[in-house]
Amino acid sequence: MATLLPPPKRVKLTHGTAQIPEKPAEPVEVAPTIVVQFVNEDDGQPLGPAVSLPADLAREGLEGLVNNLKGSADDPVPFAFHVPLPSPAQPQSTDEQSAKLAPTRLAVTTNILADVLKNPLNTYTTEDVLAIHCTPQSIFRVRPATRCSSTLTGHSSPILCASFSPTGRLMATGSGDMTCRLWNLDSETPWATLAGHKGWVLCVEWEARERVLATGGHDGHVRLWDPVKGVAIGDAMKGHTKWITSLAWEPIHINPKNPRLASSSKDGTVRVWDATNRRMEYALSGHTAAVNVVRWGGVGNGVLYTAGSDRVIRVWDADGGKLLYALKDHAHWVTTLALSTDFVLRTGPFDHTGKKPSSDEEAQAMALARYNEITKSHPEVLISGSDDHTLFLWNLFPSTRGTTTDGSSMTNESAKVNGKVKPVARL
Repeated sequence: MATLLPPPKRVKLTHGTAQIPEKPAEPVEVAPTIVVQFVNEDDGQPLGPAVSLPADLAREGLEGLVNNLKGSADDPVPFAFHVPLPSPAQPQSTDEQSAKLAPTRLAVTTNILADVLKNPLNTYTTEDVLAIHCTPQSIFRVRPATRCSSTLTGHSSPILCASFSPTGRLMATGSGDMTCRLWNLDSETPWATLAGHKGWVLCVEWEARERVLATGGHDGHVRLWDPVKGVAIGDAMKGHTKWITSLAWEPIHINPKNPRLASSSKDGTVRVWDATNRRMEYALSGHTAAVNVVRWGGVGNGVLYTAGSDRVIRVWDADGGKLLYALKDHAHWVTTLALSTDFVLRTGPFDHTGKKPSSDEEAQAMALARYNEITKSHPEVLISGSDDHTLFLWNLFPSTRGTTTDGSSMTNESAKVNGKVKPVARL
């Protein structure tokens, strides 16, 4: 008689779905804990006390631990690790050549568990203190290939301003470390450190013949420096009650011997200084808020352009400080001004030929020729930038075509339209 097998058990249903029994989880291998002594490969001295760590700690973790022991965690150094194998009493192989080629160390490339404890050549156990030899690796710091020829370091605080000299051979930088530094661009090395300000150096400006450098600081002082000797010319010029925001020199084609200096300030004034005697000639106080920028134009006997946080651009006769125009088209602070003649005014008699004038008269003639060359087709044009997100282009002297030898401008046309001065374009 055949034996009847019992029917299969019914599959338990949960919410109408058959419940499939879960497979038992595979046991996870727990890495053993070992005691490690890091040793310097050069002299065999321990790098610190023995530490207990998991055997599967990655090599990167070992590097971090060694850098912490050496106190170089802020500037980590890469290391290579290996564990020396004990020398056998006698070669395991009868072949002497094979014995000589037998490995004498185990390199740790992944972790200690995989590279040492599980290695067939290993003779250590988890009960031993494992001596790991550490060899620092060379660090090759390669800068990317760029057009940067050098990096000039020296300031200990952020750099707030910079300006090339008229010849392009020197550069001046002002910093929050209260110093101005001069750099020789021919050798790309430091030239001089000018210390004297009691606050941040906010602006630097070269005289167009490269004889004097002017700096303005957060201390409200204007200082003059000899760029060749790297020393101050006299004491600071004091008068402003708040910090200096901008500096401008009188053009060489107007005054080649003793050009004056204009400084604008947060105190709402512009002061014109006699740089030879370091005394103020006059102050312009038409602005009702901070004056952000000043420019010295080359029209006629000189024109001062100033702009401030009162949203007004003012144009002054540089001879006596008479107000010529008050331009009120901007809807917010006017923060920057630029002239179409800025380059020739800043470089004076110097051009691409590298010729240096031998006298004041020659310097004036060379600077005047350059100025007239650039203004013979287009007059001196002003552009203003504001916090209202606009740029205005101003042609205040539309028919000016250069300057005559006596300093008068050649103009026969008014800049006013219907009694008002309006910008030529809005950008």
